Formats: sequence, C-alpha cells, structure tokens
Amino acid sequence: DERPNILWIFCDVPATQAISAYGSGLNETPNIDRIAEEGMLFRKCYVTNSICAPSRAVVLTGKYSHVNGQRTNNDTFDGSQVTVPKLLRKGGYQTAIVGKWHLKSPPTGFDHYEVLAGQGQYYNPFFITAEGNEKHVGYTTDIITDQTLKWLKEDRDPEKPFLMMCQHKAP
Repeated sequence: DERPNILWIFCDVPATQAISAYGSGLNETPNIDRIAEEGMLFRKCYVTNSICAPSRAVVLTGKYSHVNGQRTNNDTFDGSQVTVPKLLRKGGYQTAIVGKWHLKSPPTGFDHYEVLAGQGQYYNPFFITAEGNEKHVGYTTDIITDQTLKWLKEDRDPEKPFLMMCQHKAP
C-alpha cells in the first residue's frame, strides 16, 4: 500500500494560458507539462479568496477565510489550526515548504522550511528557516527551485513519502 509523493507547485498569478499543459500556445513549459502528464493537472479549480495570504491559508486549512481568520494580507495566520501538512505528517509523510509563505507567523506542520520574509525580494533574498535567517545571492525563483531540489535529492528520507510545497513569487 504505497503512498504517493506530493509535489505541490504553487505560483502567484499565472493564468492557464501561461502554462502549455493547459493547451495554450503562448508559452512552452515542457518541464511543468511533463510533471502534469505524469501526475495530476487541475482543470476545474476555483479559488475562495484570490488575495495572496488568504488563498494560502485556504489551501493549508481547507477552510474559508472568514473561518480560518486570514481575511487579508495584513492578518497573521493562526498556525495552531489543523492543516494539510500536519495531517500528512501525522500519517508518516515528510513535509517541507520552500518559497513564498506570506502568512506572518512561522510555518507549522513542516519538517523543513525555507520561506521568504513577507513578499520576498526578487534578487538576493533571505529565507527564514528553523535555524534562523539565510541570505542567498541570485534570482529568487532560481534559488527556490535549487533549494527545493536540494531537499528532494539530499535532505529527505528516501524511504518515506513526502509533501513538498514549492511556492514561487509572481514573475
């Protein structure tokens, strides 16, 4: 009874026309297309709150914004709530998040996290980790990708299933 690994790529702003897996000819995104073909592609997905921080809280909790308390970008997320990473972790999954968090409170329910402060910088960002802040040099999207791959290839237990939330900034 093998449990699947879950790689959750969460990006700000792109419409379906920006990703060729959805059939648009505007861009070619062969790597995302391959992941979609080998995994899962959401074709009917609706958002309950399209603002950055509230949408993340909805994804984490499965609750509407007025119930989870994250109504605006100015609110602070209540990390004591039940979240998808906490449930998967309890079920034996390794959990990690790298990238944009934007919820003001420290991430909870993750074995590993490297999150941008606030919206994050586009270049030379620092990441908040359980061990403190880490400064990186380069383009933020490349760094998020590199740190995600590092955790997937080097830092996780290959014998356990994982949830990796890779959250990119808007380009």
